[in-house]
Amino acid sequence: MTNRADLLRARILIVDDQEPNVRLLERMLEGAGYVAVMSTIDPRAVCELHRQHRYDLILLDLQMPVMDGFEVMEGLKAVETDGYVPVLVITAQPDHKLRALRAGAKDFVTKPFDLAEVLMRVHNMLEVRLYASALKQTVTELEASKELIRVKNNELRKLFDQVVAERKVSERLALHAPPDGIARRLPARPDVTEDGFAEVTVLVADIVGFADLMPAVSAAGLAAMRDELFALFNGLATEHGLKTIKTLGNSYLAAAGVPVPASDHATRAATMSLAMVAAVDRFNTRTASALQVRIGMSSGSVVAGVIGRRLFIYDLWGETVSVASRMESHGVAGRVQVSQSTRALLGGRFELEARGTLELDGAGEARTWFVAGPGGALPGGLPEA
Repeated sequence: MTNRADLLRARILIVDDQEPNVRLLERMLEGAGYVAVMSTIDPRAVCELHRQHRYDLILLDLQMPVMDGFEVMEGLKAVETDGYVPVLVITAQPDHKLRALRAGAKDFVTKPFDLAEVLMRVHNMLEVRLYASALKQTVTELEASKELIRVKNNELRKLFDQVVAERKVSERLALHAPPDGIARRLPARPDVTEDGFAEVTVLVADIVGFADLMPAVSAAGLAAMRDELFALFNGLATEHGLKTIKTLGNSYLAAAGVPVPASDHATRAATMSLAMVAAVDRFNTRTASALQVRIGMSSGSVVAGVIGRRLFIYDLWGETVSVASRMESHGVAGRVQVSQSTRALLGGRFELEARGTLELDGAGEARTWFVAGPGGALPGGLPEA
């Protein structure tokens, strides 16, 4: 809404060929507090004056000898491109009132003047005029904001497309390049690219819940969500010293202790697994999703190496990988399940919950545990033994 100060600053023009009438109206308006009151006794000057000052209200006498008020209003229509003519006509002829309204006037004042009537009609007209102007400005600002948002969205879309394109190039290059340690050995041992590692912990994870998002989320949207989660997992792997081996569909494979051996490989993998569960929870909060990650781990020996001739891929295989995969597939969404071999290495470093004995496909019965959380902390951030 408009306030009183805005009303009193409104630009007003008085048009009357009779000087006494002009002076009387000026005294009325200025006495009421209006501070931007102008006047003219020449109706031919009104259009140019309005073009220069854009008055919020024109008090216009209808009966003038040189140019009557109706002719003035026709000229004002050419100046006001939006079709609003801010005219309050002054007349002593009752039959002129309806004609004036049809010609575009917004209201009328009757001669002889009544102070209360003049001030009331001026106030009401100005309030409507200023409110309409404020509303028009708001609409203009909203349209400008919409255009700015559209431009920003286009810029973000182009930036996203650029990032995706650059990532695809990086992935193609990475797929054709083996890990540094393996790459140095390939020229010397082109026929042997395998390494045996006796102490490794394999982590297998699967993101569940994508099916519940369809069809509300498109296939492209699901792929983008999966890629974002895998990027989070890759960051955690780097942070905790694991090697990301590969992704397949919604599954993620990483290992601690390859290609560089590590005595605390089980601790690293368990710490990362809990961080992955927390990362998915944060992702759900931020995106209003309900995804979960199911994680399985096992420790032991593996064979690792580069496979392929033109397309180099660093991969793991062996019984430890198979058991870790079964720990995941027989696990529980939102939890980390480990085999007896990993449980023995974690010891008192983590809180472990015995799940019991499971019948694993092709492997018979196996005792399993859930990693419930870290134990106490040792210097350097490792859980307490």
